[in-house]
Amino acid sequence: MSISAFLVPRVLRLCAIAFVSTQVCWAQQTDTWQTDTQQEESQQAQSPSFAELKTSGLQRSRFKAVPDPAAEVDVGIDVVSPQPDTKGFDSSIKSLLDRHCVDCHGPDTVEGNIRIDTLDADLIHGTDTQWWSEVFAVVTNGEMPPPDSSDLSDAERERLVTWLSVELQRASRVRQRSGTRSAFRRLTNYEYNYALQDLLGQPWNFAKDLPPEARTEEGFENSSDRLHLSVSQLETYHRIARNALRRVTASGQRPPTRHWSISARDAAEREWARQDTQIHSLEKRLRKQPKKLAVELERLRERFEPHDGQAFFLDPSGQRKAVATWKYHGAKFAFAPREVKGNASQQNDCVAVLPNGRNSKLIFELGNQLPDEGTMRVAVRAWRDDSESDDLPSLQLHFGWQASNEGRALLRVSKEDVSVTGLSDRPQWIQWDVPLGEVYPRNSVRKTSPMGAMPSPSEYIKLVNSAVSKSVVHVDHVFVSAPVYDQWPPESHRRIFFADDATRDETSVAREIITTFMKRAWRRNIYEDEVRRKLALFETMRSTSDGFEEAVLEVLAAVLSSPNFLYVHNAGRESDAFALASRLSLFLWCSVPDDELVSLASSGRLTQPDVVAAQIDRMLADPRSDRFIKHFVHQWLDLELLEFQNFTQHQRGFDPLLKEAMLREAPELFKFILRENASVLDFLHCDYAIVNERLARHYGLPNVKGNHFRRVPLEPHHRRGGLLTQAGILAMNSDWPDSHPLKRAIWLLESVLADPPPPPPPAVPQIDLADPAIAKMSLKERIEDHRNHAACMSCHVKIDPWGIAFENYDAMGRWRQTIKGKPVDASSELFNHQTLDGMDGLKRFLLQNRQDQFVRATVSKLLTYALGRPLTFADQAEVDAITSRVRRGGDGLKTILQCIVQSELFQSRGITP
Repeated sequence: MSISAFLVPRVLRLCAIAFVSTQVCWAQQTDTWQTDTQQEESQQAQSPSFAELKTSGLQRSRFKAVPDPAAEVDVGIDVVSPQPDTKGFDSSIKSLLDRHCVDCHGPDTVEGNIRIDTLDADLIHGTDTQWWSEVFAVVTNGEMPPPDSSDLSDAERERLVTWLSVELQRASRVRQRSGTRSAFRRLTNYEYNYALQDLLGQPWNFAKDLPPEARTEEGFENSSDRLHLSVSQLETYHRIARNALRRVTASGQRPPTRHWSISARDAAEREWARQDTQIHSLEKRLRKQPKKLAVELERLRERFEPHDGQAFFLDPSGQRKAVATWKYHGAKFAFAPREVKGNASQQNDCVAVLPNGRNSKLIFELGNQLPDEGTMRVAVRAWRDDSESDDLPSLQLHFGWQASNEGRALLRVSKEDVSVTGLSDRPQWIQWDVPLGEVYPRNSVRKTSPMGAMPSPSEYIKLVNSAVSKSVVHVDHVFVSAPVYDQWPPESHRRIFFADDATRDETSVAREIITTFMKRAWRRNIYEDEVRRKLALFETMRSTSDGFEEAVLEVLAAVLSSPNFLYVHNAGRESDAFALASRLSLFLWCSVPDDELVSLASSGRLTQPDVVAAQIDRMLADPRSDRFIKHFVHQWLDLELLEFQNFTQHQRGFDPLLKEAMLREAPELFKFILRENASVLDFLHCDYAIVNERLARHYGLPNVKGNHFRRVPLEPHHRRGGLLTQAGILAMNSDWPDSHPLKRAIWLLESVLADPPPPPPPAVPQIDLADPAIAKMSLKERIEDHRNHAACMSCHVKIDPWGIAFENYDAMGRWRQTIKGKPVDASSELFNHQTLDGMDGLKRFLLQNRQDQFVRATVSKLLTYALGRPLTFADQAEVDAITSRVRRGGDGLKTILQCIVQSELFQSRGITP
């Protein structure tokens, strides 16, 4: 096989292959299935356990022999006048290459456009370092030389790998020390948004008007080679900053608050009045036909009874019900606000019964009196059924409107589901605070169309019982208030205008406000000349502004539009400690440093290793670290594919709750492994899953109740554990209505192993779907037939076996044993004749043979994200050193973060050539 399959540029390129979709069938738990499962478990019992494979793989790790950069003498590195080991090459390595490589990559045959015999053995001064890096990768992984054409022994492979490892590290460290480029970039959209949130004290989406970010080939958004700034973008940032500052500050008198106090009886009486009207109309019409009247009355009352999934009102006696309905015509369901907050009526006077599901209409219409800005506070008194069941219902809050048949919106405005734990004798108050300025879209005619007219200007809230298990929530009272301010001016205003001493002159007050804000925004100490320029701008703006605060806000908008805020830079007058504080906060919080980091930087203590280690622990324990988890995991695993996956709504077993759970599973697993400092090998396989009830039901895991994620133990027959078998990962790499082995293989190679496959050659032949013989083939058979074409072999020999191992999982990530009545064949053979027997075999192979590759890939991905730039050859020695420390320390995920932050690359501004 040609080495070209491994030495071409490694970028994501899907082969242009048209597969005929196959119909996914559920594996039925028949006696045959049980027999197969028992045989499989018996075979697994005779094989090493996954835990044993993790241990044995670590013992064989080559990184246990990689020296620390501080011990460079161990590998004979002279950074002043480094010398390559060409003598060792001539005496020990050249003969190996001549015997095992030159036949295919020499003067007679030049496969892959590479001649091994002409590569410069001087890796320090020569120009072939990148080729040697690729040779090292394929030899280390056992991909080269091909077993069919070489009898390279283990001892010879070790000798070759050892020489290459030392020489590559030597060359990498020398180049690192001669580097001149730093990771100078602007903030990403999400970093900019979080920075404004932390500076201004409001959790709003300030960056919603910014264009989407470009991604690197590795999937990262925070890379310096993508994050530039144009003049038009600068104007956009200035406009966003000005609007944000005005939104978080207050002017004038406190706005009046309107209140809605709505009891279940208030809403029920409207339904009962409508029922009474229909009954009286029927009685009047059939008063002379008593028999028919009795029949029709019975039918009418049956229509009043709620069906499954419908919310309804129940009177105190339990004898009368009314389905909760809502229509937008004439705003007939709107409740009027009042100026004074009312009191809740006596509990259980009348209740609304809300079953689980999104189709019920427990809607409380509020009219057109809600303001544009400010907080809408919604409080609901609720409880669940009085039972010992652990099926807890959950509540979500939605906001919506319908102006006409064509114009409507319904948005979820509660971030987290709230478990309803209250009982009838101890009801629970559930409260949501909704920033109305963040609700989009709003009803566009709420200020122009009068109530009762069409289009309707009214808006409403809707309660949703989002539980997976069948359950009900009882609600007897709802309070709504808007706009709500716990204090005036609000806290966000006081964060900026904290200096309000009326005895001082405006300039001195402005100096204090502006200087304090600049230090927080620019992440460093502020110099006098910088303050003077901003005060000069204040004086200019003051002469044309309506007031002091307006002039200050204009200056602060300029502060937030400055490159000192918008850019992440590592040079200038500020100390290394301030730069380190910024890098650390952007890495773990995606935001600006807090007061403690700034204080430590000011004192110079932040450069001390023990202080940095303590800060990492503190920052990871802070809720802001969830930002790092969210954005790194999404970019690392390319979960954007799942976000935009257009699931077939009629796909059996699919619902929005499942997709939401799929999106959260990978970050939740990452969060658990990070918190426990568990081994990153758990990403390949672990004996637990982090799931909620909806996902557990999808996986067939029993006794998991509620929408919150938690650790659930797994048994071998569950066929889960780690990233590779997560439903979201499998679903996003499918091709409806079936799986897609190539997508799954490429995702594995790129995201998990950092070993992307080669791009396809031009003019890739299509599968002839009109050929009856091909149409009868299984998916695996079609892949193998396609791979037999000469133009396709070099690509597919590296891709196909990895993807075929996933074939027991359908397009929704469910386990299957048959497709169209035929047994699934998930076995495949790698390039070195190693057999992968389905997912179990894939996991075993990775844990037994690719631990080093996976741990190093994980380190590389995290380091790329931490530095905010692509890694180069000059970084490779430090990557190996970090990986060595991690492997020696037990492969903990938090250990990786500690090692990265303490590394020379992170501490020394990430400079690289």
